Amino acid sequence: MEYQNQAIENLLWNFKDDIGPHYDKYKNHVHRVFLFCRLMDDDKSNVEKYAIASIFHDIGIWTKHTFDYLKPSIEQACIHLTKIGRQDWIEEISLMISFHHKISRYRGKHELIVENFRKADWIDVSLGLLNLGVDKKKIKEIRKTIPTLGFHRFLLAVSLNNFLKHPLNPLPMFKK
Repeated sequence: MEYQNQAIENLLWNFKDDIGPHYDKYKNHVHRVFLFCRLMDDDKSNVEKYAIASIFHDIGIWTKHTFDYLKPSIEQACIHLTKIGRQDWIEEISLMISFHHKISRYRGKHELIVENFRKADWIDVSLGLLNLGVDKKKIKEIRKTIPTLGFHRFLLAVSLNNFLKHPLNPLPMFKK
């Protein structure tokens, strides 16, 4: 299995200044999510979609400096998709980003790819404790090869900060 995707490396580099000191943490998260998607779906026509969704799914945290980042992340993805002439993917990738924190199974349009992306992010955010049908050995191998570099501590710190600022809406990106 190839652990680095050059398209991810090239596109994410455009956000290096926005992401700042969290760049390597986020880059590794992006690669892990992408690889978990690939473990669930070997359809080559979805590879670029998973790469793009992986890059943009949390990017609004840094581009708009907000923990309510789903809409700004979708906006950034739409800008990119328009720039590369892939407006036909906007709905699909927007759904992938919009529902990546959904707690229960996603059912609806583009169900397979949206659900795979949701599962992939949950696998990574849970540090592999949730395997959601993916081979535990493969998860462990990916996690060992692409370290978290403190990404989960970063998420906890941002979550706590948001809770203190907005105790009635501490996790605005979650959907049931």
